[in-house]
Amino acid sequence: MVLRVAVVGSGPAGSSAAETLAKAGIETYLFERKLDNAKPCGGAIPLCMVSEFDLPPEIIDRRVRKMKMISPSNIEVDINLDNQEEYIGMCRREVLDGFMRNRAAKLGANLINGTVYQLDIPNNSTDPYVLHYADHSNGEAKGIMKTLKVDVVIGADGANSRIAKAIDAGDYNYAIAFQERIRLPEDKMTYYNDLAEMYVGKDVSPDFYAWVFPKYDHVAVGTGTMKVNKAIIKDLQAGIRTRAARKLEGGQIIKVEAHPIPEHPRPRRVVGRVALVGDAAGTVTKSSGEGIYFAAKSARMCAETIIETSNAGQRIPTEDDLKLYLKRWDKKYGMTYLVLDLLQRVFYRSDASREAFVEMCSDKDVQRLTFDSYLYKTVVPANPLIQMKITAKTLGSLLRGHALAP
Repeated sequence: MVLRVAVVGSGPAGSSAAETLAKAGIETYLFERKLDNAKPCGGAIPLCMVSEFDLPPEIIDRRVRKMKMISPSNIEVDINLDNQEEYIGMCRREVLDGFMRNRAAKLGANLINGTVYQLDIPNNSTDPYVLHYADHSNGEAKGIMKTLKVDVVIGADGANSRIAKAIDAGDYNYAIAFQERIRLPEDKMTYYNDLAEMYVGKDVSPDFYAWVFPKYDHVAVGTGTMKVNKAIIKDLQAGIRTRAARKLEGGQIIKVEAHPIPEHPRPRRVVGRVALVGDAAGTVTKSSGEGIYFAAKSARMCAETIIETSNAGQRIPTEDDLKLYLKRWDKKYGMTYLVLDLLQRVFYRSDASREAFVEMCSDKDVQRLTFDSYLYKTVVPANPLIQMKITAKTLGSLLRGHALAP
């Protein structure tokens, strides 16, 4: 037999899964409803993703080596990467996603420009799943209705995942990201050549942060907040525009974007022979809001598990087989999510705690530990003296700002 796998959604998650499966000789179908889709996203990727996913230099718009943290009272802390070989990659999602999708297709994945509307669940563990979709390859928005039978389905179709709904994966809390792409005059753009800014304060987000990230010929200016605050998202965007007004003077808005971002994993990420990855599974981190690397990584781990447990496509994997991917994922990254959740709860709850957060970021040891964990996804253990210093500085910053609750 030849195992048939459908991957729904061709962002970094879906394309990563499809590429991994196709390279292993598994019959892979990659669905994307809109091939020129440009997801609203800050577009920052860690250095390890560039090497791990073999991304070419041309998809990186800017190599950020300077980060400016700006507190509610506009105190600025500069964080610089001393090693010129290190950087945070800034990408446009339409460029990154297009490259990864096309590479998966070149390696053997069957790319289908189609919208999946329905997934029929089989009655037993060997019957196929049936996907009902509109094929848009003829250029028509409505498309031609078709069906496809497969043995395994990977849902990589984002926060509003139809695959998640089909398997009753359960709901999750989510945030709203709102972003404007602003083309700046040349002198203003030069300022952001290798610099990104992060603003904190209840005026820009009551529970997250706002950003100015440089891209190829513009900056992405945005904010995020939990869905309970979505009614004020435009007011928060006005807040970041006001805070950064001097640096954005003369800029022209070329695009306005908004998108939901999951805030924790779905209750069920594997049901039967259907697995969720990326935003559909809820792999975005708290505190940093990072999703691109973890989306691609979760999908690759899922695909590798399918290859392993199916004996490279010679048998149909079971639900228990697919759940092995979750066990491995949670073991590798579970603590990372817990720590970032804790940091968000502590430092984003009031302007006093945000001031303490920015103050703490001025410490060189904190900066190095933060960059190492972000760039390489490995928390480098500090020696005991540095650990004690960081802990003492954190508590001191919180106490000075009266940010610790009784």
